[in-house]
Amino acid sequence: MQEPELIAKTLRAVLHPFKSGVPLSELQGEYKSLTGEWIPFRHLGYGTLEGYLESIPGVVRMEGSKMGEVICHAVACSETEPIAQLVARQRSSKRKTGRQVNCQMRLKNTSPVKLAGKPKGTLRQPRSLSVPEEGSKRPVPRLPRGRGVAGGMVKPSAESARLTLSPAAGSGPPKEMPMQRHVTVVNRPEKRLTVPPRFQKELQVHLSRSSSVDSNDNLNTSTAETHTVDSGPSAAPVNEVQGRIKEILSKCSSGVWVSKMPQIYREMYWEELSTAVLRQLENWPHVCTVCYVDHGFSDFVESNSVYKLQKQFHSLPFQAAKCKLAGLEVFCDDPVLVKAVELQTCSKIFAVEILEKSDVPLLVLYDTSGEDDININATCLKSLYDKSLELHLQVDALYTHVRVTSVFSDGSLYCQVPSKGMSRLSEILQKLEDYFRYKQTSEFNVSLPFCGKICLFPSKGKWARVEIRIIHTRRALDVQFMDTGTVATVKVSELREIPPQFLREVIAVPPQALKCCLADLPPDTGMWTPDAVLWLRDTVMNCPEFSMKVVKQDGSKGIAHVYLFAPENFPGMDHSINRQIKNADLWRHQKDVFLSVTPSGTSSPKVTSDAVSTLRVTSGRLEKSFSDSPREPSSAVSVTDMPPPLPLLKTGELMDVYVSVACHPGHFIIQPWKELHNLEALMEEMLLYYSRAEEKPVNIEKNKLYAAKIENQWYRVVIKGILRNGFLSVYELDYGKHEFVSVEKVRPLVDTFRKLPFQAITAQLAGVKSQQWSEEASIVFRNLVEKKPLVAQIQAVNESTNSWDRKIVTFLVDTSLPDTDIWIHDFVSESLVEFSKDD
Repeated sequence: MQEPELIAKTLRAVLHPFKSGVPLSELQGEYKSLTGEWIPFRHLGYGTLEGYLESIPGVVRMEGSKMGEVICHAVACSETEPIAQLVARQRSSKRKTGRQVNCQMRLKNTSPVKLAGKPKGTLRQPRSLSVPEEGSKRPVPRLPRGRGVAGGMVKPSAESARLTLSPAAGSGPPKEMPMQRHVTVVNRPEKRLTVPPRFQKELQVHLSRSSSVDSNDNLNTSTAETHTVDSGPSAAPVNEVQGRIKEILSKCSSGVWVSKMPQIYREMYWEELSTAVLRQLENWPHVCTVCYVDHGFSDFVESNSVYKLQKQFHSLPFQAAKCKLAGLEVFCDDPVLVKAVELQTCSKIFAVEILEKSDVPLLVLYDTSGEDDININATCLKSLYDKSLELHLQVDALYTHVRVTSVFSDGSLYCQVPSKGMSRLSEILQKLEDYFRYKQTSEFNVSLPFCGKICLFPSKGKWARVEIRIIHTRRALDVQFMDTGTVATVKVSELREIPPQFLREVIAVPPQALKCCLADLPPDTGMWTPDAVLWLRDTVMNCPEFSMKVVKQDGSKGIAHVYLFAPENFPGMDHSINRQIKNADLWRHQKDVFLSVTPSGTSSPKVTSDAVSTLRVTSGRLEKSFSDSPREPSSAVSVTDMPPPLPLLKTGELMDVYVSVACHPGHFIIQPWKELHNLEALMEEMLLYYSRAEEKPVNIEKNKLYAAKIENQWYRVVIKGILRNGFLSVYELDYGKHEFVSVEKVRPLVDTFRKLPFQAITAQLAGVKSQQWSEEASIVFRNLVEKKPLVAQIQAVNESTNSWDRKIVTFLVDTSLPDTDIWIHDFVSESLVEFSKDD
């Protein structure tokens, strides 16, 4: 089938379930929500989508609506009827009303804890853990077949559900229906409120609604024209009542339901509020408005355009919830910030991290639509920078008295250039020094850290500005020094809030660390070797200042390509730092050699000219030790180096476990559920210790225990293999993963961290035959068990000299459902039967 014909038939199938048609403006979204792609009308030779649709009258019929919008209808065709029915079923399963929004976002994992929940005392035990007799039946949920297993839609987990914004007070299904309106306090503007463009069409529909609706549904009554209050239990004058209502609304920033107003009024003023007052609220626009509870904006409308909400529209909770962006609350009245927030957020979809649950939740927004997650709160805060203090490096310009503040492993570096901003920053930090000299700094401890928050940190006897980048645990987090570029792991207790009177001044100064890279060197020309990084670090960090020439600006990456010169060598290009490091013998990578491990635990080096037997890292430098002939490293760690073995239960006993890794039923990793909190505490202590520990000489040997930094965390590992290019093959002893790490990220495992038994237990599923597991079977098993707490019944234990080589055979049972035990081996066996039928 030709591509244009396929696109046309797909388009007809997409439109067919919509009996009333699809607006032209929404057609692309509907097409993409079901196919994953946009309609490629330009690829087919048309300048506009409408032009393409006009060219296929046998597929799409277009007509104008009463509102002047073009509506697209499918032209019936018997050939695509089965496809259309399938699409209709998909739509009905996805939603009941409205259109599907395909946000194309990655889930933002904001929780520093890796588990789906904190360990409880125990999991619910299955009703029967004896091996089932043949022919016995248990309720087992059906598993989707085919592609749905790997890539189909899944229900949101409890972890992702926590990211959902909590509805504001009163946004749940209303209990008192007759007076279901929402009022908020306003200062009536001189001009009519401007409605956001995306709501103008909807508002127009409301305002143009026919007045032929049943008169009983109109909120206006024959007494609506009077502005006096009927005599009743409340004896207060009208002006006093209006003032009290204003006071109530000013205290309830999210508004108040009309039905709740008498109760609040009674509690505050010890008087009954007349029901006549409630009927008059709509005639008091200087006191309150009617709020669009599904969209979050307020407006003044004619009273005859407001009608009682019918009961059939009560089931869906109101969709708008008021919230606050963390770190921006103090500047909420700044017009520049308000404009920046509107530009960054309106009509976009975000991942949400809720920091504080309340009537108005405090949160951080993340744009996860691209390769990198963008912290919207931090992005908006940059709008408050003082533009006159920003420094823009000019190409071909020369700068003197430049200070290099940090060097990274990819060869990039941060520099400080004398500027107006640096002078202003020095003044502000000195004012802070003077302020804290007479204050207890503990008063300013950070109680609620979040990514993007700007704080103060004591460094080398002075205060420095830092931005929180990664939160590891409740006690430890990563920060980047805004004015040096350095990244460090610190304790939360060491951070301080910026005193309110200095907050705007501190925020206004842009970061004074400029990201640079050496021109004509990596990352443009290749990867940096560890020796090259160390040479550069030693050279530039030990010199107080340099001269610098900018040769190129990479705006997309925010990095300047520069030449650096020591003061005595400026401006001779041959004597620049760039030429010196380029001419040095620091760029040649050694040949790789991998020491593989045989099943018995002995080493079997691959055939090479030489073999690395040990590596020695001294002050960050690599010293390779070679032997004339390959020698056998010890296959087992001495007992004195080992923590106590993890105690296992007897055969047939129950054990609560957490599955950290699942490859297939023949190989997965479990951890004792009751020990997870101890492991979390150990990981936190390792993070704090190794982030500050002084670098010491490290002798690296195969089958020895070390601490290794992997993705911003420190793990207990055993060395499985040594590569001659400066990398190691390691096995995570507590999580059961194999990783490659740089030699520079390995440290000795100190005695303090050898007390807790290694937590990873290699396992095999009982109740199924060992075989070569297919990809489909592996996916099914992984989806059933990985990252989940389960109950295990151990059937056999295969002991080994090293605890990480032990293996168990066990049944697994999911007891998370209240009335159903899911026996994993039953599920896997049933899936295998279905797969064999498909084959």
